[in-house]
Amino acid sequence: MSREKFKRIEGRSPAFLALIAGLGILVLLGLGSAWTMEHHGHVITGMNNRIVWGMPHVFAVFLIVAASGALNVASISSVFGRTAYKPLARLSVVLAIALLMGGLSVLVLDLGRPDRLIVAMTTYNFRSIFAWNIYLYVGFIGIAGVYLWVMMDRTVARFSKPVGLIAFVWRLALTTGTGSIFGFLVARQSYDAAVMAPLFIAMSFAFGLAIFLLVVMVSSGGTGRELGDATVRRLKNLLGIFIGAVLYFTVVQHLTNLYAAEHHAVERFILLDGGIFTTMFWVGQVLIGAVVPLVLIYAPVFATNRQAIALAAVSVVVGGLAQVYVIIIGGQAFPLVLFPGKIVSSSAADGVVAAYNPSLPEIGLGIGGVALALAIVAMAVKIFALLPKTLADAETGPT
Repeated sequence: MSREKFKRIEGRSPAFLALIAGLGILVLLGLGSAWTMEHHGHVITGMNNRIVWGMPHVFAVFLIVAASGALNVASISSVFGRTAYKPLARLSVVLAIALLMGGLSVLVLDLGRPDRLIVAMTTYNFRSIFAWNIYLYVGFIGIAGVYLWVMMDRTVARFSKPVGLIAFVWRLALTTGTGSIFGFLVARQSYDAAVMAPLFIAMSFAFGLAIFLLVVMVSSGGTGRELGDATVRRLKNLLGIFIGAVLYFTVVQHLTNLYAAEHHAVERFILLDGGIFTTMFWVGQVLIGAVVPLVLIYAPVFATNRQAIALAAVSVVVGGLAQVYVIIIGGQAFPLVLFPGKIVSSSAADGVVAAYNPSLPEIGLGIGGVALALAIVAMAVKIFALLPKTLADAETGPT
């Protein structure tokens, strides 16, 4: 597809203006939530000395992981030579940048003292995975920006494949780093597993593509662009593969933990006795996040039903948030095993499951980050020629 077949949207319709206004209100909600937590302190949140990563971190990690996966379509186009995905490559890159910026904004505003970010950017402990992630996140935005440039400027278009390859490798490193945050935490029985890295890579593929599919469907319908059945079929079948990959690595994670006696207690907590965490695992993560979308994607009765495909993508997003909640909050709620094989008794709530009730400011901040990411995408498609004039089957081709 040539450059002339991409077109900006006018962005003057009442629907578009209402969208921007609604997202703006949600962004202000997030900023207000951040100010409230900064002014009153984190004592007003559900976080405490045992649950130090709360709902803002659930939203932030979800957005950061999804950002990596949103770049899939661009990578498939330029790195693997599948020309049918080329018309959507620009939007893929912009969505990846927007999701990462939304996630990082939540993290920064949840610091309580956002100015402390200066310390994190100028003082590095390279034995910490958090220090590595500073480079991975900033580098991702920079490389993705260059990637978008070589796509849109025909004078440097010949560099799209090598730049795309660098972006592909970098995003794998980024997601590996994010998963390793948990995999390297040996003190937490629910973490401390090398499988966390490939699990997060699979999660990124599924979450990012689900969001991308929804953005494509909404933007095509909202701007009157034709969206061919072949494009929808390619994206939803690819999404099904990624959902299966997430389910596979989840099974591997829990079977591996069940094999080791030291993890039996935490596995029983997550899978059987964890209350809200067990419910979110089986109902949210497994049923809504995997079983339902796989049925909607592969059952013949729903094969060409776009409402069912959109519902499958929404289910993946909801299930993804549940999965990240179980990993982050559930992993912290389970009591630390300070002295394996010993009975520990003290006044410090040893052996007691930590309580956590998310507060409205936490949820508001997370929603604000999501709204910021979507607002960036909405404004980008108005300012830049990111959307193809048509995605009809005759234009996208068979490959």
